[in-house]
Amino acid sequence: MTKTMKTTRIFWTMAIGLTLLGPGLDPVWSAPEVKTGFAERDISPEIGMERPGGYGKGFHQSFHDACKARAVVFDDGGDVVALVGLDALFLREPQVAEARKRIAAKTTIPPNAVLIGASHSHSSGPVGMVLPGEFDQADASVRELAYEQSSMADAKYLETVVNGIAEAVIEAYETRQPLNLGFGRGEEDTVSFNRRWRMKNGLSFTHPHYGNPEMVEPAGPIDPEVGVIGAWNEEGKLVGCVVNFSCHATTSPPGISANYPWAIEKVIRGTFGEDVTVVFLNGASGDVTQVDNAAAVRRPSGEAAAMLLGGRVGAEAVKVMVDLGTTLTTTAEVATKTEVLKIPRRKPSPDRLAKSRELVKEKPTEAAALNDWIWAKEIVMLQAMIDREPVRDVEVQTIQVGPAVFVTSPAEYFCEFGLQQKKASPFPFTWHVSLANGCVGYVPTSEALGPHGGGYETRLTSYSNLVPEAGDRIRDAGIELIKSLTPDPVPTADPAPEYTGGWRYGDVPPQLE
Repeated sequence: MTKTMKTTRIFWTMAIGLTLLGPGLDPVWSAPEVKTGFAERDISPEIGMERPGGYGKGFHQSFHDACKARAVVFDDGGDVVALVGLDALFLREPQVAEARKRIAAKTTIPPNAVLIGASHSHSSGPVGMVLPGEFDQADASVRELAYEQSSMADAKYLETVVNGIAEAVIEAYETRQPLNLGFGRGEEDTVSFNRRWRMKNGLSFTHPHYGNPEMVEPAGPIDPEVGVIGAWNEEGKLVGCVVNFSCHATTSPPGISANYPWAIEKVIRGTFGEDVTVVFLNGASGDVTQVDNAAAVRRPSGEAAAMLLGGRVGAEAVKVMVDLGTTLTTTAEVATKTEVLKIPRRKPSPDRLAKSRELVKEKPTEAAALNDWIWAKEIVMLQAMIDREPVRDVEVQTIQVGPAVFVTSPAEYFCEFGLQQKKASPFPFTWHVSLANGCVGYVPTSEALGPHGGGYETRLTSYSNLVPEAGDRIRDAGIELIKSLTPDPVPTADPAPEYTGGWRYGDVPPQLE
């Protein structure tokens, strides 16, 4: 059914309602019934494959837990959308396009109605930093830097991911059914921290670490909101849920792992059943991690850190869902809007480029020199990318499900932007999804890229290189798309029954004799 057909259907529903209600009474508009389906696929990499997340190579040597593609489909009879939570560092645009193509071939879901959000798990499979063939147009020295000295995607694994996404969405689509939906939010403010700090020298540094006498205050906010959509069948069993929270997935249990989303799933399944599908979508978390730079005591790491962060977020999601029992609905408007922005890259100066090309001619062995070599390598690779693609396509997408709207960025997007979108949104529930439908690296605020900014996220690399105003443009495009949609009201509980008398056991004065 097209959007025009949906509008016509709603018009006639209202007209019929007016006739049935009789003269002098206003019709009550109701959203269309929505069908919902969930599915997941295992996309775990093999032992020995590259571990992504750095500017050099690392390899998986053990297995902790499965990486997955988790999908939910919402269909209101007129529009169909899919949300995919992916246990991956990110997913580049060619793979997003291919997954969407395969989904569209087997369903009625259009490509721009598929949201693929990567959790940014640093313990997942080899999806980058460099794609196979990406630097084939460059000269031999640059190809060596990209393919032999940088973190590299694995073509076999990319096919596993794309196929897993497509299969999960297709199964969710084929098994969709009327489910009772609940929408809610909680708050978890003890496990995430802005990793950027304002320093006494007037700049902002990333991870200055506890005890540094130059630290003044955090340079940005966190977002403690835990956003939740739950879906229950007629028997009252939770079939699946969507959870949104903003924090880097860098807890890194030992070995291949979904990272802290593993613990979110563990807690939710421990409460509601082992077959519940948990679609996790990471919020605007480009400058937010589990590391507390102000902590005076040693904090957990590895699996314990994943359990602390994911466990508390999962527990908060459970609290939200057990509170939704009287406010469930089978109706919700589903809609999507997308805009593709053209955003230029930042360019290295000719002097810096020349020095970088000289520096990378021989790879040093000392740690300090190696650090300089890495960033020189990135500048050389960046110039090759600028030569091929000086302006990036940046997709911004909104997906509405009833009173909730998801708004995306294909970036490690700073937390402040997500909070600004929430403040400007007319929706009762507004949830940002970062690293969605592609990857353009870190997108800091213009302040962070200004004279009092600085830090790791503002380094110029082949990974992060958009112009300073990119974040503002992405934010504003998302807000405009949100405002072009109309939110459903939040479902409410039925009113309490009329008074017919109190509890007779409790209507007596004190009895002392």
